[in-house]
Amino acid sequence: MDERNFTYMFYGFSVAWGIIALYAIGLLRRQSNINSQVESLKKMVDGKR
Repeated sequence: MDERNFTYMFYGFSVAWGIIALYAIGLLRRQSNINSQVESLKKMVDGKR
């Protein structure tokens, strides 16, 4: 096999892992936002009782 193939494969995997990492970070941020909204709603409900 040509060594260029391994170079392209490395770049391809690097890009793929970068996209996966960015997606995971986005999911973590969304989850954090949802958790804070749920806590806020819990406080609002507890305050009305």
